[in-house]
Amino acid sequence: MIQVRRGAERYRGGDAGAGIATLHAFSFGPHYDPDNLRFGALIACNEEHLAPGAGFAEHPHRDTEIVTWVVEGELTHRDSTGRETTVRPGDLQRLSAAGGVRHVERNDGPVPLRFVQMWLAPLAPGGEPGYEVVRGLAGGGRYPLPSAGATLHVHRLGAGGRAAVPEAARVYVHVVRGAVRLGGKELAAGDAARISDARGLELLAPPGADGAECLVWETGTEPVYG
Repeated sequence: MIQVRRGAERYRGGDAGAGIATLHAFSFGPHYDPDNLRFGALIACNEEHLAPGAGFAEHPHRDTEIVTWVVEGELTHRDSTGRETTVRPGDLQRLSAAGGVRHVERNDGPVPLRFVQMWLAPLAPGGEPGYEVVRGLAGGGRYPLPSAGATLHVHRLGAGGRAAVPEAARVYVHVVRGAVRLGGKELAAGDAARISDARGLELLAPPGADGAECLVWETGTEPVYG
């Protein structure tokens, strides 16, 4: 089964006066929707836009796996463990909040910043926070996240390009840019598909178009901790 959620249906948030605009695919903050709390391990898929100089002040997380994909601009990350990094397009950042961590996210660069941030529930609570940046996944790649029983696939497709959808109990597809066809359905930038029991599906970037960039999560069937 394929359920398509359009980008225009996402919950809007942020603070325009502070240079922050956000789009949320799942129930988030004041936009509580008991029918849209999660899909497998995935509990948030947010698109964040920060103007130069804008950012999120220090705030806490716990028992959450936070995976960030920078699309445009540069993201500055600082956290309570003393880490400070700059994450650029094509880089993947993973913060395991575990028993508790505080962090700051800012656009300290001269141009607008856009990133997609995905939260996953871990298989078990607690533990020590962890952090990692994987550089250079822009050409496509695979990122296992065993702590959440999930795997992220990054696909950059040229015009007419194809990529197999993982045959998994639950698969979540988010189109970062461009357009793709999936199981007879058309998906544009910002659209997402929630797939149950995927079998024999492909992502296809239409010939003659500009190609597409997609983030694809495969997760298990049963709810996990969170």
